[in-house]
Amino acid sequence: MRQKKDAPLRSDAQRNRERILEVALAELTRSADAPLSSIAKKACVGQGTFYRHFPSREALVLEIYRHEMRQVADSAAPLLESREPDRALREWMDRLARFAMTKAGLADAIRQATSAPGQPAKPGHTPVTEAAELLLRAAEEAGTIRPGITADDLFLTIGGLWTIDPHTDWQPRAARLLDFVMDGLRVGAPGR
Repeated sequence: MRQKKDAPLRSDAQRNRERILEVALAELTRSADAPLSSIAKKACVGQGTFYRHFPSREALVLEIYRHEMRQVADSAAPLLESREPDRALREWMDRLARFAMTKAGLADAIRQATSAPGQPAKPGHTPVTEAAELLLRAAEEAGTIRPGITADDLFLTIGGLWTIDPHTDWQPRAARLLDFVMDGLRVGAPGR
């Protein structure tokens, strides 16, 4: 019996899918040409299971990108529930930096998956942009950042993250850059 396209996966199928994504992220970050058979083997799934979830390399790469982007976006609201808005924004930027490093590591695989004629386009950043706006508006309303900062402003400001080599010890440098950005966002905040 075939499952409907939008039906939720059984728990074992969901675990298999998540394991494949986790292994594929690591393997494709190391090498854009990592064999799919090697990814399936390291994820402890058979070829049939692998291809049921991801019928092509392109489908796998784009799903990794979407999955990582969704995780960053989905973390915004829970952070606001458990932290002050400016702290939630700063912690979310750390998650965004990890996503940036993942994206940089996968850049060759993403380029290969989206550059051939007839291949799907790279997914847009809408969920991440909406999450950034949510955090920025909450921090602005709390008076902890200057008013009027948009998600576009934030992304332009932190764009330097995308130039850091993901194969180096990038975390301390990213943390310094993001602390610098937060310091700038706080200047002129009415609650400071």
